[in-house]
Amino acid sequence: MLVMKYVIALVFVGILVSLGFALFFMLKDGPSGGKGRTKSGGMARALTVRIGLSVLLFLCVLLAWKLGYIQPGGLPLGK
Repeated sequence: MLVMKYVIALVFVGILVSLGFALFFMLKDGPSGGKGRTKSGGMARALTVRIGLSVLLFLCVLLAWKLGYIQPGGLPLGK
């Protein structure tokens, strides 16, 4: 169970790092002046990695729920 927490945290950090790289490439390349396809390769790759990591994170949470590592708790009702 502890391993699953580390995997989920690591994937979440990877998503944030990938977003940071996409921002870096977007700011570094600036206005492309008609050369958008060759300049935006790094940003597109970083965003593709982010999508893949987001899907992996969703599957990890789903697997943890199916194996019983996490339980749905809902919102507490304050009466």
